[in-house]
Amino acid sequence: MKVKNMQENDENSSLSLIPYYPNYETALAWYQDLKLCKQVDNIDYVYSLERLKAMYHYLDTHGECYYIQYEDILIGNVTLQDSSELSIVICKEYQNRHIGRACIQKMIERAKEKGMHTVKANIYSFNTQSRKMFQSLGFQKAAEEQYEYHIV
Repeated sequence: MKVKNMQENDENSSLSLIPYYPNYETALAWYQDLKLCKQVDNIDYVYSLERLKAMYHYLDTHGECYYIQYEDILIGNVTLQDSSELSIVICKEYQNRHIGRACIQKMIERAKEKGMHTVKANIYSFNTQSRKMFQSLGFQKAAEEQYEYHIV
């Protein structure tokens, strides 16, 4: 799934969403970042291979999971679950480049294609980076750590 260029000033930037396939060696590296694990799962330890496999199995069997490919490098994953929940992980080196924003916009389009009327994201209260990104796209706080976007 092709996504539009990320940065207006860099016409050569390319972003694609690649359907999930087992690629544990690459993905495990993202989840060896303690800060990222805290942001994503509110845990104080990094992922084991078993935890990673279990997570991807769950995401792949409960919705649509995609790797985020930026300039031919896999840098994270984004998921639209059957429950209409969105989740995204981008390795630290590629955060704060509006990549996540473009991926979530694409997932909102995909949710609309699937007939969903609302999508939601669970964001821990301390994860200001994700909260700001989702709110910039129009997500509204629905509960303590839940944000929703109503699809028109």
